[in-house]
Amino acid sequence: MIDFTLTDEQKDLRDLAHDFAAKEIRPVAWEYDRDSTFPHDVIKKAWDVGLMNAHIPEEYGGGGLGTLDGVIIEEEIAWGCSGISTSLACNGLACAPVALGGSEEIKRRYLGMLTEELKLASFCLTEPEAGSDVSGMRTTAVRKGDKYVLNGTKVFITNGSHADWYTVYAKPDKDAGHRGISAFVVPRDAGVVVDKKEDKLGQRASDTAMVSFNDVEIPADHLLGEENKGFKLAMMTLDRTRPGVAAAATGVARAAFEFARDYSKERVQFGVPIAMHQAIQFMIADMATKVEASRLLTWQSASLLDQGRSNTLASSHAKRFAADSAMEVTTDAVQVYGGYGFIKDYPVEKLMRDAKIMQLYEGTSQIQRLVIARETYMPRRTPASLATAGAGH
Repeated sequence: MIDFTLTDEQKDLRDLAHDFAAKEIRPVAWEYDRDSTFPHDVIKKAWDVGLMNAHIPEEYGGGGLGTLDGVIIEEEIAWGCSGISTSLACNGLACAPVALGGSEEIKRRYLGMLTEELKLASFCLTEPEAGSDVSGMRTTAVRKGDKYVLNGTKVFITNGSHADWYTVYAKPDKDAGHRGISAFVVPRDAGVVVDKKEDKLGQRASDTAMVSFNDVEIPADHLLGEENKGFKLAMMTLDRTRPGVAAAATGVARAAFEFARDYSKERVQFGVPIAMHQAIQFMIADMATKVEASRLLTWQSASLLDQGRSNTLASSHAKRFAADSAMEVTTDAVQVYGGYGFIKDYPVEKLMRDAKIMQLYEGTSQIQRLVIARETYMPRRTPASLATAGAGH
């Protein structure tokens, strides 16, 4: 029997996240968006109540929650503000390669660092010339005795200006394409330089930065997994984190749907609330369906991971559909508001801007379609030529 009935514990998690989003995020979300300021105070409160690092295993001080638990939280936080949710969730993206490929000592040091006190970590894959085509990266990692020396630049790095350590992908063999990529954990104080903070269309409450590594030396034991096996590690990581992006997209779409539904009952045109017009009713109905379908695809992709099964295809389905749906739902929400939807005094304008990045980071919607097509035609095969990072991390 297939059953997505939440346990009492999962319902409690959802309620905790929703209450936090309603009380601590929604009241300040539009202010942070307007000023493009980093929400330090909200992040600290989220850390205090246990809404950060819940994915980290208990032996390293985390909550040890499953993937489905995580996406339940992520939808609610993104319902509050997806920019803030991206800032809160980024530790999970940076931690996944460490959990998958790090030695026990590295895991205790770097995962434990995030649970002992409020600290942030970033995931560094995308480069100016290497977005969807990860194999084109130019950052190098040259082995010198018991150290690696890193040189290169990464772009679109979430929390890049504030991270205490970074998961960095670089090439010991710069001519080996995707087979020459390795992954490393790099502490900020090793010499990481933040070049600039990006001025973005949406998710303006999240920090997105360009960071550089100029002769940055790290111990050789900071290599994650095997040398030249970093591409596989990156793909395994994104399979684990895409359900979270799908959940965030679902949260954004749900917020836009709720605003549009409620506004349609208040706005009067031709003598009646516009909710009485079938054209509006059909738009609201389509929004509701897209939100429900996005959530179910997201939960399926998360549940497969919790069962120890491959979710490559399911996570691409979820991420692609939820991201595209978020863009469609928020655009329609602006339409329901009419001219007011185009004004910053009304909430759906922000949601439409926030939704766009969902189609870009952690694999564009076009890359997801490539993965889906390859997995459909050639099940159980991962196309090495596809670099599915996309813009954003």
